[in-house]
Amino acid sequence: MHMKTIAFVGAGSMAEAIINGLVNGGVCLPEYIKVTNRSSMERLDFLNQAYGVSVTKNKQETVGGASIIILAMKPKDVKAGIESIKDYVDSSQVIISVLAGISSETIRKLFGKELSIVRAMPNTSAAIQRSATALACNSAVTADQLKQAAGLFEAIGTVTHVLEHQLDAVTGLSGSGPAYIYYIAEALEKAAEETGLEKETAKALIAQTLLGAAEMLLTSEKEPAVLRKEVTSPGGTTEAGIEKLEEYKVSEAIASCVKRATERSHELGGIFAKNALKEHT
Repeated sequence: MHMKTIAFVGAGSMAEAIINGLVNGGVCLPEYIKVTNRSSMERLDFLNQAYGVSVTKNKQETVGGASIIILAMKPKDVKAGIESIKDYVDSSQVIISVLAGISSETIRKLFGKELSIVRAMPNTSAAIQRSATALACNSAVTADQLKQAAGLFEAIGTVTHVLEHQLDAVTGLSGSGPAYIYYIAEALEKAAEETGLEKETAKALIAQTLLGAAEMLLTSEKEPAVLRKEVTSPGGTTEAGIEKLEEYKVSEAIASCVKRATERSHELGGIFAKNALKEHT
């Protein structure tokens, strides 16, 4: 993509994951990335040392002139974060928010001006260019601006376009999703150790099994249920294992997990937005 200055407001794990993906993926030269945060100069110095990006506490220097401004603070800090930069932001810039639950309308009200706002829900696999990112935008975003935003996140994984009201569901599914997979991997490692495999051997087998299954899902036109049945011979080992998963209602547990995470995204978004706008008025 054409080099544009990207300003990060917030320097936490998601900001780092995106920066890591952009820099180490050769997508954006570090000198085109500027980062600021609320309080920790130590954190900024770390990002400078690790990735070569420009860091400063000067908000005007960070966002002034940047083509793209990425809001990456904690959602609860959205008001303070926007307050610190809003005087240096204009309608020529694209605002990309990775803040779970904070609507584009809330962001617009906090800035107090009409802006092109894209909401993105990546996940931490952005750090290895394997994020599953969903994008939604407000009506001010042009086709070219949306293409710019998509290009940024395509550099660190895949991009799916959704309606804004669907982002809570995306958060519950793919935003939190890596943690669910790691949870399953933990359980598989524990089971492998209990059945006599060394931890490192088990880890290698589990990781490649997950990777292979994911590739099959991506490249095959078959539904997951069909792929599962093709591995499951009648009376065989897989069937015996699946029977235990059904006995413990694992499918229902996973559905409940995603639904609850989706609900929580909606709840937290409402709380953060209400608090931010209450303080704002």
